Amino acid sequence: MTSPNVTFLPDKVTVTVEPGANVLETAMRAGIHINASCGGDGVCGKCLVILEEGDLDSPKTTHINDQDYDAGYRQACKAWIQKDVTIRIPVESQFSAAALNRIRPGVNASREAREFTAEDLNASGWFDPPYVKRLVRVDPPEPGDNISDLKRLISHLKSQYDVHNLQVDFKAIKTLATVVRDGGFETSVTLAYPPSFVEEPEKAKISLTDVQPGDHTQANYALAVDIGTTTVYVQLLDMNTGAVLDTAADFNRQISYGEDVISRIIFAGKKDGQRKMQDLVVGTINGLIEKIIKRKKLDADDITMITAAGNTTMTQLFLGVEPTYIRLAPYVPTANYYPPIRAQGLGLNVSEHVMVNVFPAVSSYVGGDIVSGILASGVYRDPRLTLYIDIGTNGEIVVGNQDWLACAACSAGPAFEGGGVKFGMRATSGAIEDFNLNPTSLEPMILTVEMKKPKGICGSGLINTVAVLFEMGLINEQGKFERDLGSDRIRPGDDGWEYVLSWAGDNQLGRDIVLTEVDIDNFMRAKGAMYAGYQTLLENVGLDIRDLDRVIIAGGFGRYINLEKSIMVGLLPEMDLDKFTFIGNGSLIGARLACLSNPLRKQVAKIEGNMTNFELSEVHNFMDYYIASQFFPHTRREFFPKTMERIQISRQLVRQGR
Repeated sequence: MTSPNVTFLPDKVTVTVEPGANVLETAMRAGIHINASCGGDGVCGKCLVILEEGDLDSPKTTHINDQDYDAGYRQACKAWIQKDVTIRIPVESQFSAAALNRIRPGVNASREAREFTAEDLNASGWFDPPYVKRLVRVDPPEPGDNISDLKRLISHLKSQYDVHNLQVDFKAIKTLATVVRDGGFETSVTLAYPPSFVEEPEKAKISLTDVQPGDHTQANYALAVDIGTTTVYVQLLDMNTGAVLDTAADFNRQISYGEDVISRIIFAGKKDGQRKMQDLVVGTINGLIEKIIKRKKLDADDITMITAAGNTTMTQLFLGVEPTYIRLAPYVPTANYYPPIRAQGLGLNVSEHVMVNVFPAVSSYVGGDIVSGILASGVYRDPRLTLYIDIGTNGEIVVGNQDWLACAACSAGPAFEGGGVKFGMRATSGAIEDFNLNPTSLEPMILTVEMKKPKGICGSGLINTVAVLFEMGLINEQGKFERDLGSDRIRPGDDGWEYVLSWAGDNQLGRDIVLTEVDIDNFMRAKGAMYAGYQTLLENVGLDIRDLDRVIIAGGFGRYINLEKSIMVGLLPEMDLDKFTFIGNGSLIGARLACLSNPLRKQVAKIEGNMTNFELSEVHNFMDYYIASQFFPHTRREFFPKTMERIQISRQLVRQGR
């Protein structure tokens, strides 16, 4: 049988495949990105494509109505290729990293914490990079002076820089003779100072990791990496000055095999699945490193170290460590700590001498990204009682201060990142991110990312939309639409009752963008899991929300959520708004600080050791609190007295306007 050709539009990429190849897998191999949240299981309905020419072996699924199927829509994960075919990726199935690399002003700019800068590190005496370069000048050997090159180098390090207790990487020894002579007996030596992220840092020695000919001491760079479930960030740092030289971001390429960590763990358990998961995230990081090197015109040999932070699953997949038992009771990670790892051994495209240090994990679901965030936020050294929240697919919560820390994780699901929502999407161009309502006509006012025509709704837009619909009385406490308001935007649809956010003629899709009761129900589950997590963790340490001095919200998503509307729907506790602070990507900030400060690196093991983890699935009252949170804003209205007053006033205005 002839091997068919597949052409993907609008990219105009053509590949040849074996008969029976799956469209989603073919797109992945061809470098064509298609939104896919469920790892190819067919349940999310996000991977829609349009058949333009030819035919596919693809049945109509529950996610495609008759009209769309007749128009050529197919689910990529449920479509197989037998003959030549042309497939168009529609705008709703595309995703672009462009928005990740544009700095948008957050809605909470006035409450954003000032980032800890190189100047702050210097002022506090903490600027002490773990990797330094020293220029060593040695006398050339001559008759009667035939001491080895290595011994000569070590001797001069002792005399010039008072470096003792040294261990030498074999990689440096291999090239030493040539390097010394190429540099005219001037050699730049890279030294790694303890501690690393190890449990007994005082036992670590100074390591000589690399040698370069001549003077390279002004070029000493580190990479801080945040390995997120959805997004990967890489930041280039100058370890001589502490300056941030560049930042690049991209979607984690593992997304096509699952939106959440459980889906990816399951896929990793398939044949070659674990290797594929590692290759995808390493490929994402390599792409960002290459972009930064080209943009800054660097010599890759001058990258000295990498520090990475990620949740426990992302860390184990990145390292190629078996992740299966993270998701099986009693939920055990393979390790909390990992020794420094040679970057090339992981597949990273950097020089042989570069080592990767990863932040330690606390438990299966509270990982190194949270340890890094606690380092970045300074909670571990502050006397104030703080609730630290990282809102995402896996919501992590920490409560404590300089004396103690307790933590937990709750599975919020993918709703905050567009999953489980009919027209949900990430916060890229065209995503609805803000919403308001005319109380008389019930007509919406929507704002999108980059002010483009809408093509879906992102997490912050979902919060804002549901909050306004609830406040104005278009949905009730159970998330159901009021059907007697006389608005043509509230109507029955394929998935039950829905509200039309954007008519077909006003958006990029050419069909109505709606918010359904199923979407609202999925959102309610996500916000309920987070609120129940706060309550459960606080109660188990003998506290409640009234005892908190402040709340820190971490994560890129947190910068764009509206505090008042998040309280309105019961995602955040009702508190004085001045108690809320946003720190942005705490995981990346912590990784950066660890690249620039040995004193702060010493705190990492202390932070991890001080964190007591609670498995919410094993705490009996969590489920009670979760069920109680399945209302807007909560079944316990006394938790939200100001919110309830506001709702009463807003709904009265709507009634008067009608």
